[in-house]
Parts: sequence; C-alpha cells; structure tokens
Amino acid sequence: MTPQPPHDATAPTGPVKAGPAAARTPRTPKTAPGAGRARAPESAAGTAEMHERLPAAMRDAVDDFARHLAAERNRSVHTVRAYVGDVVSLLDHAAAGGAQAPAELTLAILRGWLARRRAAGDARTSLARHAASARTFTAWAKREGLLETDPGQRLASPKAHRDLPTVLRAEQAETLVTSPSGRPDAVGLRDRAVLELLYGTGIRVSELCGLDLGDVDRMRRVVRVVGKGDKERAVPYGLPADQALTAWLRHGRPALENAQSGQALLLGTRGGRLQAGAARRIVDGYARAAGLPHTSPHDLRHSAATHLLEGGADLRSVQEMLGHASLSSTQIYTHVSIERLRSAYEQAHPRA
Repeated sequence: MTPQPPHDATAPTGPVKAGPAAARTPRTPKTAPGAGRARAPESAAGTAEMHERLPAAMRDAVDDFARHLAAERNRSVHTVRAYVGDVVSLLDHAAAGGAQAPAELTLAILRGWLARRRAAGDARTSLARHAASARTFTAWAKREGLLETDPGQRLASPKAHRDLPTVLRAEQAETLVTSPSGRPDAVGLRDRAVLELLYGTGIRVSELCGLDLGDVDRMRRVVRVVGKGDKERAVPYGLPADQALTAWLRHGRPALENAQSGQALLLGTRGGRLQAGAARRIVDGYARAAGLPHTSPHDLRHSAATHLLEGGADLRSVQEMLGHASLSSTQIYTHVSIERLRSAYEQAHPRA
C-alpha cells in the first residue's frame, strides 16, 4: 500500500510586523481581546495581542530587538519568532506588575516569569529556552543602554533533559526510502528523491526544501546547503540518491513544472517549491504505509548520523556534514550508538 500524495501546495504564511518596526517577526494569530489590561494566559492571548498592550517603551524595545536578531545576528525567521514571543511574554508579565520600561526589569521579575511558565506546565526544554531568550534580551538591552545592569546574568534555568533521538535500523531506513518505488508517476519520483536525499545526506528538511537546481553538483554527487545562520556547506550523497534524482529530474519534475517553479529542485503537486510541512507528510505517510514507527525528516537525519558513526565515520566529519556549530551537538549520536551496542550485547552475550 502506498500513501496518497499529500496536499502540499499551501504556501507558507509570510512574516508580518509584530509592531511598526519588527520587520521580520512572523505572523502570530490574534485572539479576541480581553477586557482592559487583564492578563490572560499566553495560549489564549497570543503574542500579537500581548505586544499591542505593552507600554510604548517595552513595545519599541521588542521591535528593535527583533530587528537586531534578524539583521545583525542573522537569525532565522523561526528563531526570531521564538525569541520575540518569549520576550513579549516576559515584558507582559513585567507590565502586569507595574513596570513600564525595560529599565525596570529585575532578577525577581525574570524569576517570577519563569515560575509562572513552570506553573503553566511548560516542559524543562521550554523553560530552558525561555531563560535563554530572556538572557539574550537583557544582554542586548544592557548594550543598548536600556538597562543599567544585566539581571539575566544571574538567571539560572533548568538544564533541558535531552532524550536520545529516534533512530531507524539500517534495514528500516532502506524500506522507507525505497517505499515509493511502486509509484512511477511524477509524485512518486519526487517522493523517492525526497526520502533518498534526507537519509543520504542527513540535511534538515528546511535545507532540503530550500535546494535549487544549481545547488546540486551531479558530477561530484554533492549538494550545496545553506543552513542555520546562512552558513553554507557541501554535503555528499550516494549512488541511490543520485539515481532517484536522475529519475526525478528527467521524468518527474518536467511533469509538475510550471511558472511558479522557478529554480526549486523539489516541487509540490501544484508546481511551486515543496514546503517543509509537505515533506514531513511524505516521510510520515510512507513510514505508516510500511508499518514503521512514526518517522519524521529529523528522525532520518538522526538515523543517517548514527549509521555513519556505526560505519566508522569520525565525529568531526559527521559534525561538518550535519552543519552543527558545536561538536557537543553531534556527540549525542555516540550515545545512541553505545546504547544500541549495549542492547545487542545484552541480547546476545551469554554472560550479559
């Protein structure tokens, strides 16, 4: 059984201003406004509504901070949205206590905000990110002269618990990436290329969807990827991915191509650039049809990294391939490999 092609033509929601100056803050849906300045939970109020009810000095600071993240620190739209959302929540909490400007932020306010988020049920990973957002904002505000001292320097946060990533066995990964073989139509050829590239390169789904035709070096079997922070790297891919690409480019892409296609390597069913949400549905759909555990594009990335290490690749090479800024991000895959080895040992060794 093969999954039905997902409806993948929906264009991504474009960014809108969180205020007059926050040029790259993505759209956040508004909810019905509450009465007066009563504080509703963030899940009900929404970032945009909280932003609008902030005192003017706080609102201007958030807008400037968003510009700083996007233009000066070159953060992605997703990172800007997450950090700005956290800071708006923090300042909303401070304003509820009577503060009118960033200069009135104190360590007690920061701690009270985190305690409120913890009481609301936020996970440890979310609390750790909230604290990081607050520290980034207060450090920036101190440099900009909006704060005399930086209270964020003394803000502790819970260490995020890091679960081992989901990793497919090699035979499961092969089953998944070859699943579209029974569909020789354009969508099936596209899906095979998507799966082979995700597993064959370990790139992120956003990086995959951002590939243009000129980013593929067919002679050397290398893709040029623009990752986080607009950092560029070259990632090799193998013969199966090359064969899938050849079939897609010769027979699949021409069938879907139209005026919206531009130079996009991978196309949706309506001819526009394939979106990340559609790529996730492709991976999940074929995994379900093959009877595999729930699998995401990031799970294929985890699987590729783990299988590389198990096959003898060194950690630095895997770090470069994945585009990790820090080796510590890559080291989690050594833990995965050790756990898999331990499990095999306990099952097979007579004195385990």
